[in-house]
Amino acid sequence: MTELRLVELSADTIVQVNTLSLKPGQEQFLAPVSYGIAASVVNPKTTWQRVVLDGSEVVGFVSANFDPEAAPDYFRSVLWRINVDADEQRRGVGRFAVEALLSEAQRRDFDHLDVIYEAGEGGPEAFFHRVGFSPVGETEYGEIIAEIRF
Repeated sequence: MTELRLVELSADTIVQVNTLSLKPGQEQFLAPVSYGIAASVVNPKTTWQRVVLDGSEVVGFVSANFDPEAAPDYFRSVLWRINVDADEQRRGVGRFAVEALLSEAQRRDFDHLDVIYEAGEGGPEAFFHRVGFSPVGETEYGEIIAEIRF
């Protein structure tokens, strides 16, 4: 792995982001990438989307929302989506993306970052715990709300 870096989602990277692969069973925990990308059209002022590159290769995608007036509160500073290519998982790509996102949240004067996920075998819960998220509640649909405070 060369040096990881983040770039804004662009016409040059969007096709590669849409072809990121998942490990078997992960698809049930993740909406299609195009749903996450559409958020930038709906909320262009508050959506933060970045592509993780390893050299010139797209290895991940991260999307967040920063809106101090969003309701409910856990939508104000929230990791919406993180997708790391199946072949690149467990190599630090996801941690790199979350750390960059935490820096962005702090830069925008937030004191925490939330994530919402569905619990289940093969899901993202273990990853979120490893990078520092702690459960703080549930949505009305039974999804886990977790946060990192800084």
